[in-house]
Amino acid sequence: MMEIPSKYDPTGAEDKWYAYWMEHKLFKSVPDGREPYTIVIPPPNVTGVLHMGHMLNNTIQDLLIRKARMQGKNALWVPGTDHASIATEAKVVQKLRKEGIKKSDLSRDAFLEHAWEWTRKHGGIILEQLKKLGASCDWERTRFTMDEKYYDSVIDSFIDLYKKKKIYRGERMINWDPAALTALSDEEVIYREVNSKLYFVKYQISGSNDFVTIATTRPETILGDTAICVNPKDERYKHLHGKSVIVPLVNREVPVIADEYVEMEFGTGCLKVTPAHDMNDFMLGEKHKLRVINMMNDNGTISEAGELYVGLDRFEVRSKIAEDLAAAGHLAKTEEHLNKVGFSERSDAVVEPRLSLQWFVDMKDLSKPALDHVMNDDIKFWPPKFKTVTAIGWRTSKTGVFLVSCGGDIEFPHGMRQMAVFRWLKRKTKRCSCSEKKIHPFRLLTSNKILMYLIHGFHPGCGLSAYSMASTPRMKLNTIIQPTIW
Repeated sequence: MMEIPSKYDPTGAEDKWYAYWMEHKLFKSVPDGREPYTIVIPPPNVTGVLHMGHMLNNTIQDLLIRKARMQGKNALWVPGTDHASIATEAKVVQKLRKEGIKKSDLSRDAFLEHAWEWTRKHGGIILEQLKKLGASCDWERTRFTMDEKYYDSVIDSFIDLYKKKKIYRGERMINWDPAALTALSDEEVIYREVNSKLYFVKYQISGSNDFVTIATTRPETILGDTAICVNPKDERYKHLHGKSVIVPLVNREVPVIADEYVEMEFGTGCLKVTPAHDMNDFMLGEKHKLRVINMMNDNGTISEAGELYVGLDRFEVRSKIAEDLAAAGHLAKTEEHLNKVGFSERSDAVVEPRLSLQWFVDMKDLSKPALDHVMNDDIKFWPPKFKTVTAIGWRTSKTGVFLVSCGGDIEFPHGMRQMAVFRWLKRKTKRCSCSEKKIHPFRLLTSNKILMYLIHGFHPGCGLSAYSMASTPRMKLNTIIQPTIW
């Protein structure tokens, strides 16, 4: 007599039927006359493992795909994985550190060997986990974001948007991770309440023995101050309109500007303006045409432009500059202060607002069709409040969407290396007539801040032969031409 187990064990049934589904290719989709229904899986990181978010997301997709199949539609669920250059790089660097190897000591190709070794060893686990869940993907169509055809599609899309003038390059304030040395989207900045200090710093009014006091939580950014701002309605500071002050320690004379952006009730009601290191200060700087001083290197140390404490870490400078301000009589007082600080989701480092030359997509026209569907309730948000939040965000975006992945070769070797315009120009470039037939690209930054390219065929034996393959009426050829990696 067969004994019935006291508890149901799904393992046998799940493995049996999933193997049956796979053997009979029940998830395979071939174009035919039926109504198509397709979902492209949001690609999980190739070296990742399933978490509850994946479980929910993929269960919903599976339900929709299976429902479409039962309705007689040609249902296709396309699986794939993302190369996850940032997550992979962090893991590889950690592994190398344990082996006594520094990333900086390796060439790009040598580091890539380690990255691909890690991907081959740990990649693909998440897809096998999805199969264990019973996900009904067409596994024969599995794609990886570093596949050649996928990469070509990305490049073609970039070129298409560039030709349509939807992609542009410009200096904008970004969220910068000094540990991972990469830019972050707003969604990758995690804000936490932190116990910090408010430093009340005294700025001497030019031509006077009087001072004006300003409160700041980041005294190290004093090195990049280019103005002081007051509210034009603030009676306390009307005598400062049109005057200038001396920035402590660096002894830089900067103007006093008036703008209603300043909150009269916060701190002393007087604001220091550092256009290169604060989002709002950057907007004030553009509005009032202020000088921009980028006083911090990409690794969070003080740059030559900062004049003092060059090469020291920003947090070390915060302590040192407070001591030096006090010694010079420029620190009125300090107060304990609870404020929100942004941390990188990738490295957990404190995020540094930073001025950087980056690629952006102009979303004004691109977002309109989607926004219209949202406003017409063709797409419903839950909770409903997110409809308003989304609409406001899409309507008020000034800088467009930041293309985080475009600088893969510079920020992360394990990524899409070649810029799209290189690929476009490579197809059209004449080669040097000398025996080696080498092509050496150069980057050319035009006066309108859009990156264009001048391709050169160069060889010491025959000299320099230049072909201008990308031009614009506003291009000035007397700008600095800087060599770049192919």
